[in-house]
Amino acid sequence: MAPPAGKRVKGVQIYRPFIYGTTARPFNDTDNPRPAGVPADHTHSWQVFVKGVDDTDIFYWLRRVQFKLHESIPNHLRTIDAETIIKENEGKPPSQRQKAFVVNETGWGEFEITIRLYYDSRSSEKPQTLYHHLRLHPYGRTEAEKEAMRNGGEVVAWVYEEQLFNEPFEDFYKVLTTGARDKNASAGGKGKGKGKNAQSGESGGSEVKERSAMIPLTNRPGQPFSRETEQLEIKRLKEAEEKVDKMVLEMTKSVKAKEAELAALRKAAAAAASNA
Repeated sequence: MAPPAGKRVKGVQIYRPFIYGTTARPFNDTDNPRPAGVPADHTHSWQVFVKGVDDTDIFYWLRRVQFKLHESIPNHLRTIDAETIIKENEGKPPSQRQKAFVVNETGWGEFEITIRLYYDSRSSEKPQTLYHHLRLHPYGRTEAEKEAMRNGGEVVAWVYEEQLFNEPFEDFYKVLTTGARDKNASAGGKGKGKGKNAQSGESGGSEVKERSAMIPLTNRPGQPFSRETEQLEIKRLKEAEEKVDKMVLEMTKSVKAKEAELAALRKAAAAAASNA
């Protein structure tokens, strides 16, 4: 790879949020029948993907994704190119455009998927590797969470991640910071949303801008990651921290009480020995 032209933009970090993971559905006779030709022992349909938060465009900075599936699956090494997706999307209405790097498969067993990310050549970033466990069966921290997933009909195992570009080269910096606009708006427009808000990840409205670091303010079906999710996670962490602090305090009191009891026993033993 030829080195990128220009200098690095010193003291600048730019991040882009994205999601990766798997979604699995068990075969049934109503809304997910087993397709013709699928082996009889395959119990689920599933997909693995990498996509933007709120289905925003990530093809301008992420150019290729390679998925390494279980070796028992035919053609277990799948490479998806952004350029191919962009060409296939030409002429399609926004609602029909593919917005993710995705592989669809069927199977019966769970396994670890290796996901290799390849960036725009102007970034000069080395490929990065992620690992994700394909889940076919409901899971959760509690039985209630497992039951909710079971009743939903899908096993969703998604991960929110942020790609950080530290001191990007000038050309790539322009790619990252130019063209923020409303979703589904033409790329040739004036670029609503440019500037501080688009890069800071904060939105004054309810919709996320394309080519920005924004995430939704609230959750909605199919989009579980938002500022609301973030605040709930912060709340859970604070509650857990308070619980641990309480446990530490109780343990400290218990230890001090046992130390005092031990000191008293030693004193009594010493007195008994001196009187003997």
